[in-house]
Amino acid sequence: MDTLRRPSASGNVVADKFLPPENGLAMEVCRLDQVTGPVRVPFLSATRLSHRRLIIFLGAGLLTAAGGYEMYEVVQVGGVTVLEAILLVFFGPLLAWVAFSFMSALAGFFVLVSRKKVGPTIDRGMPFSGTEGRTAMLLPTYNEDPHELMARLRAMHESVAAVDHHTRFDWFLLSDTTDPDLWVEEEAAFLTLRRDCGDHVFYRHRSDNTARKSGNIADWVRRFGAAYDYMIVLDADSLMTGETIVGLVHAMEADPSAALIQTQPAIVNARSLFSRLQQFAGRVYGPMIAAGGAWWHGTESNYWGHNAIIRVRAFAEAAGLPELRGRKPFGGHILSHDFVEAALMRRAGWGIYFAPETGGSFEEVPPSMLDFAARDRRWCQGNLQHLAVLPARHLHWISRIHLLTGIGSYITAPMWLAFLVLGLLISLQASFIRPEYFPKGFSLFPTWPQQDPILAAWVFAATMALLIVPKLLAYLALIMRREERKAFGGSFRVFGGILVETFLAALIAPSMMIFQSTAVIEILLGRDAGWKVQRRGSGAIAPTEIYRKFAAPTLGGFFMGLSALAVSLPLFLWMSPVIAGLLLAIPLGFLTSRRIRSTGLFATPEDLRPPHVVLRANEIAARPRPEPERALRRLRQNPELLASHLNALPQKPSHKFEQIDVHLATARAKIERCETFEDAVKWLDTSEVRAVLNDRSLLRCALVDLR
Repeated sequence: MDTLRRPSASGNVVADKFLPPENGLAMEVCRLDQVTGPVRVPFLSATRLSHRRLIIFLGAGLLTAAGGYEMYEVVQVGGVTVLEAILLVFFGPLLAWVAFSFMSALAGFFVLVSRKKVGPTIDRGMPFSGTEGRTAMLLPTYNEDPHELMARLRAMHESVAAVDHHTRFDWFLLSDTTDPDLWVEEEAAFLTLRRDCGDHVFYRHRSDNTARKSGNIADWVRRFGAAYDYMIVLDADSLMTGETIVGLVHAMEADPSAALIQTQPAIVNARSLFSRLQQFAGRVYGPMIAAGGAWWHGTESNYWGHNAIIRVRAFAEAAGLPELRGRKPFGGHILSHDFVEAALMRRAGWGIYFAPETGGSFEEVPPSMLDFAARDRRWCQGNLQHLAVLPARHLHWISRIHLLTGIGSYITAPMWLAFLVLGLLISLQASFIRPEYFPKGFSLFPTWPQQDPILAAWVFAATMALLIVPKLLAYLALIMRREERKAFGGSFRVFGGILVETFLAALIAPSMMIFQSTAVIEILLGRDAGWKVQRRGSGAIAPTEIYRKFAAPTLGGFFMGLSALAVSLPLFLWMSPVIAGLLLAIPLGFLTSRRIRSTGLFATPEDLRPPHVVLRANEIAARPRPEPERALRRLRQNPELLASHLNALPQKPSHKFEQIDVHLATARAKIERCETFEDAVKWLDTSEVRAVLNDRSLLRCALVDLR
């Protein structure tokens, strides 16, 4: 293949086969202590929106105050001890968290029952004709399976093409892949995709992975953003229908003040028991929770980092992320960038919307508890970083609530754990520590820990109701909509699924509490999560990994059970759900990672009647894939691929005192000592192969000069 080369706007040489001409937008780094970009007239929330927010926060406050007072009544019998006072301190924020979620879910129930429209209207039946803006579909990737990636991209490309004329869409695979074998495999898969889909599909590999995904997107904006009005950001596991994509473009063009519209992705392709639980729960409870959020968020909604359309100009002007001061894990580049980008664009006066009823938006979830916990560890660090963003000036107060919500979703885990431990300590104290008959100061009676058991049972029941009632409301909202009920296969099947899901979720929750608590502690101790590849596909895990990772929850359950039994059998029975979940952590790890039928108890509408784009992506992914091959061998065997790879490499700047690349220098020394090409393949390690792939002259030397 003779690939032509041309100079780009920045003077670099790019390959026609890989990238369009550069046409970048300036994207300045924002300051948190002041607004540096252009500021538009802020949105004024309508009176009804203020009323909605008052209902949510006043309701949550009243529930918290009532529950806190009743809890005080439980422990104040005989006087409040130090441990009981600490228990009350933990109980207040935890109950507030539950009450806030309950009120938002309750609002969502009434929205669904009344069939009110919330968020922007996305008309999925409109043709693309009549729109003027150009849209870029951006798929950032990091060491993902290239075969699966191209299958999803091709399915979405075909879906858009089937809707209407699609030349106003360009598709970008933005690679941050560091594995050299996957990098070259990506390029090979891209060439096949390009031949099949035409010249509106592009690929860019970034050797410098600064700021991870947010840096990847910012790099694209600075190089190509001026040529596009909108960008739809995807994840490696994202899928969207052509109707939804076109509908999002129409919605953005209808509202020039909108910077972002976030869709509600439905989970698909769940295969293991754990992922099917997540898929079922998200599909049953998700619409109500999403409707409730959209009802009171208004123009101050949030961004989840994928399956959303963004106005490129607004993003470039307002969403340049700063690097946080200090060392990792709290300092450095912002990991959970999406919340912050939404807050910064809203600060600049742009509207951030959530469209929960859009449909046609899909994603996948980790296949096992351990994979979920590994992803959660990274998210935990990113959300705790938001503690440094909270004081930023001129943020809308709802944007601060979103940041607090992300932080709270992780710090509540160690708080619940501390609450349980404190409850045990108080019980042990009452049973084994001698009452203080002669306390300091004047007292007519001895003091020792006492509680009102009847009132305690009522407080516990009320707290559980705040957790369980939203599930029942979601079920009622579902069965009241005939089409939705039929799509799930009937109300009885859904109810059975809810019962089993609630039981299994209750058993899984204690282990996840331990994992999240451990993550928070590690971050507080200064441990960085790094950038690990997410495992996808089946949930099969090595038994040794399950035994090792679930040992801590199991030991925690053992000691918690012994402590409860030492006090009394009723206390043990009272805590049995938590104790059972921890003691059964290892069996649950095996059970939930097993594959189950997609049309069984936890079937969703996407299982029973899969959307065409999902079927098409799975069909393409099921085709035979190329055999795994080392990067250098693949390039040597495929001259067309080699030519494209060389042309896609950016020109290196010519500096007199260029910093020495240790891996490149080592690779050069090794290649000079090699007698054959196979020697080079054998001796070069991963970092050295990556350095060779980034250097034209050394790559030619390795592939051409060696026999």
